[in-house]
Amino acid sequence: MKIYRTWEKDGYRIRPAQAEDVEDYFSQNYDPLDKEAARCTGCKETFTREEVAAFFLKAVQEEDRYFFLILAPDGRIVGESVINEIDWDLRRANFRIALYHSTERGKGIGGWAIETARDFAFEELRLHRLELDVFSFNTRAERAYLKAGFRREGVLRDAVMDGDGYADDILMAILEEEWKALKALP
Repeated sequence: MKIYRTWEKDGYRIRPAQAEDVEDYFSQNYDPLDKEAARCTGCKETFTREEVAAFFLKAVQEEDRYFFLILAPDGRIVGESVINEIDWDLRRANFRIALYHSTERGKGIGGWAIETARDFAFEELRLHRLELDVFSFNTRAERAYLKAGFRREGVLRDAVMDGDGYADDILMAILEEEWKALKALP
């Protein structure tokens, strides 16, 4: 049975995505998708309503995914925070986050969402390892991950396209013991 939580800070909220959010998710973020959000997440800029709805509704139902929406004080969906690819036997999962609007970046919302997901992964889901990858040109995100206790584990050199050239894909993770030390837990 899935664990559901909601968090709030400075009027922003993080809460589980629900099927009834599908239209707002599309219209507030993918119509059209912010160019920088597409670049930093490695996805295309243009999606049809049907593509987004199919992905969203599937993601909400997946048992190995915790799909949280980040809402602005006015209620608009401005991002998402996802723990997915959960391997319950190994107690490990992947993590990703996206802030869809440039107006919401640089306010500390991403850092808060990263720390919230990290704590949820270890406190509630009892994971041993939380991992992610970040593109080398997304230095703001890498700094936020490092600040949250993630460590670089490797680099896939020239693994992604960035404009007319290549960029690295940086692999990062945080282990349960590192999280406990960060939180000063026994």
